[in-house]
Amino acid sequence: MSDATIVIETATKGGSMITAELAYNYNRDVFAVPGKITDHKSEGCIKLIQQNKAILFYDAAQFMEAMGWEEKKKNKIKKQRELFIQLTDDEKIIVAILNEKEMMAIDELYLKSTLSSSSVAAAILNLEMNNVIVGLPGKMYRLV
Repeated sequence: MSDATIVIETATKGGSMITAELAYNYNRDVFAVPGKITDHKSEGCIKLIQQNKAILFYDAAQFMEAMGWEEKKKNKIKKQRELFIQLTDDEKIIVAILNEKEMMAIDELYLKSTLSSSSVAAAILNLEMNNVIVGLPGKMYRLV
């Protein structure tokens, strides 16, 4: 189940009201976008807000703050890699390839290294565990 439910338009007996009620009963955050008070499709949202079952949704920044998803500014501290780390020959090949580009997909690493896929996978795992490289979304890797 998701962290929050946002109800945009619903009548008082709409399917979104059932979803909002289930989310509320599971102690999930429910947000409702208010509409015109004369609009039939806004009655459900207004009822949720009135019954304190939903938080008034008025902009994305307020939503991010309510969910605790504000981006915290971090000072990037570059870590120095260990000076005397023992790398295998396969790991040295991967590190050398990653030195050429800032980041690279795992498929490119297979092609450029000419190693078997299992050797590349093992080398990448060991390099990640030794904090030499970091895995990024989309099967991308870069040096730490």
